[in-house]
This record gives sequence, C-alpha cells and structure tokens, in this order.
Amino acid sequence: MTEPTVPHRFELQFDVPGTPADVWQAIATAEGISAWMLPTKLEPRVGGPVMFDMGPEATSHGHVTAYEPERRFAYDEDWAALVGQDSSTVTPLATEFLIEARSGGTCTVRVVTSAYGTGAEWESEFFGDMAAGWAPTLDNLRIYLTHFPGQEATTFQVAATTAGSAAEALDAVRHALGVTGGGGAAVDANGVTGAVERDGEHSVLVRAHAPVPAMLSFVAFGQPTGTTLMLQGYLFGNGRADGIADGDRDRWQRWLDQTAAAAVPFEP
Repeated sequence: MTEPTVPHRFELQFDVPGTPADVWQAIATAEGISAWMLPTKLEPRVGGPVMFDMGPEATSHGHVTAYEPERRFAYDEDWAALVGQDSSTVTPLATEFLIEARSGGTCTVRVVTSAYGTGAEWESEFFGDMAAGWAPTLDNLRIYLTHFPGQEATTFQVAATTAGSAAEALDAVRHALGVTGGGGAAVDANGVTGAVERDGEHSVLVRAHAPVPAMLSFVAFGQPTGTTLMLQGYLFGNGRADGIADGDRDRWQRWLDQTAAAAVPFEP
C-alpha cells in the first residue's frame, strides 16, 4: 500500500470584530459554531469528540486536538470517509484556528487545514472544493460576530437538485430573491425581508430582518449526478426562532424545489 506522504494544505487569514473571548465563543463552542457554520456537537477538551452535521446522510466525526481558550482550537476528522474513500490511504484532516488580538476591538483569525495523502485525484478535488467553500463559510463568521455576537441560533437545512450548473443554480436563487446581484440589494421574498450580505461565485447570503433576524446561506456545488442547491438557515431572536423553524424549513423546501427546477439549462 502506498504511504500517505503527499502534503495537502489550505490556509486563510482574516479579521473579525470582537475580543478574543468573543471569537473563542464563536469558534470553539458547539453553540457558537452552530450559529455560523454547521450544527455541531463538541466536548470542549483535548480528546473530546466533535461532530458536524453536514446534511442528509452526511456527518463528519473527529476529535479535539488542541483547546487553549482564547488562543488556539484544533480538531481532526476522517475526511476520506466523507467521500467514500479508504481512510488508511490518508492521514486525518487536521484543522486549526488561531486567534490574535488586534487594536480597535478586532481579532485576526488564521485557519490552517492540512493532511497527507497519496496524491490521488480525489484528494486534490477534496481540497479544491474545501478551499472554495471555506472562504464564504468563514465570512459567515465575520457576519455573525458583526451582527449576532454571542447569540445562539436555531438552524434548519434544506436541499434540492438540478440539472443546471452551480452558476445557473445561484442565478436562479438571485432571480427568485428578486435581486440582480451585488451586496446590499434589498430582499423581499418568501415571507422574508432583508438584504444581500454576500454575493459570491459559490454562495449567496441574505441577512434577514423579519420575521426574525437570520442568516440565510445559499450554496450550490456540483455532484456526479447534477448540482445540489442547499440553504442553511440560522435563525436568531431569543427564542422566537424556535417556534418558526419547522415552518420555515417546509416553506423554504418548497421555494428551493421551485428555484432548482428553474435552473435547468436551456436547450435550443
């Protein structure tokens, strides 16, 4: 068997508002991570289990490898299992968050993710997809710390498939939201009012004002059988969100199904 000696690495550094304590709560507690990334279970100690709910039939399991409050949080995951590959051909996927205080009530966060493999094509594809997905996900952290620091979120996730490309799927989302693209555009769609907070190549994020404060993150990614269009909702509002989460899930599922159907490419 080929030994996993080929290095893979992804690094991103960015500034966020808040003190080291604010940032630590957001990146190293289950409640904090769940409010901007994925629903998470976490035992806050070295060796403690961590689990990320990535959607239907997709859960990532790992362990905490470093837990230094307000400075360093790290964990590893079995990344091969996520894509149906042999875990013995790679080392665990190691992710590390480093926090450095800056002036003016801000912090710099550095995220490093790395592993060793055998150089297989799926490994490069995995890291390529991860690099594309991490940047907007970490921008969610910036938005969370700017507008919802310290708040817990009620989350929901819905998904739909389309024969259109990822770009066509996101164009269909923009059309259904009634926006032409670009951050700051007002949104009044499917019972939600707010504005586009981020409009990128791989995702669109709406910060809702009503019926409750929320972040709605739309992401499209290619699959062997087509494109998956996913909405991850983070509802805030001190308990009011709990009562509407189930209704929102059903309502947005219908909306997403209709939007995905509209993303089918035109065939002359």
